[in-house]
Amino acid sequence: MARILVLYYSSYGHNSQMAEAVAAGVREAGHEADIRCVPETAPEEIVKNFGFSVNEDHAVIESPDAVAAYDGVVLGAPTRFGRMPSQMAAFLDTCGGLWASGAMIGKVGAAFSSSNSQHGGTVPTLFDLITNMLHFGMTIVGLDYGFSGQNGIEEVKGGSPYGATTIAGPDGSRQPSKDELDGAKYLGARVANTAAKLGG
Repeated sequence: MARILVLYYSSYGHNSQMAEAVAAGVREAGHEADIRCVPETAPEEIVKNFGFSVNEDHAVIESPDAVAAYDGVVLGAPTRFGRMPSQMAAFLDTCGGLWASGAMIGKVGAAFSSSNSQHGGTVPTLFDLITNMLHFGMTIVGLDYGFSGQNGIEEVKGGSPYGATTIAGPDGSRQPSKDELDGAKYLGARVANTAAKLGG
């Protein structure tokens, strides 16, 4: 059985929902998943004025060292101008010890993201997250086309071969669709099953 960490940042709950779907996919595949979020670094006034939403069910990650206990990690964050937000970057910047020790080499990684539009920057954000995991020596799993829900143009939808994505809409009112959540579940299962085959 593989142990997978789903580690995310979310301002308005979209990536929190995607994190839960990724973890559900891990568990449905017969593996163990923990969901953690990275610390909020925005000033309290900004958090309050912009109505940031926190999922109280998901604890903040204890420390970078906690990441090393897992066989795989799925990172999730909204796009900020085509890159990861500062909150996720700040946490990853504290993970130099994981890199230096080689603690993550050979473990499995994947990514998910969100944006306000179909072309709002999720792909470069996924690559931003994936680049960090490649530097850690991780084996990357994408949202392959075994998940057919990312195909088609009958409705607005996220998803890419680089990771699971959702679209929040310009005002954040759009919530992850069934296809998008199913894609996140599929990704979680792929990560867990791959980690189990690689033996961590």
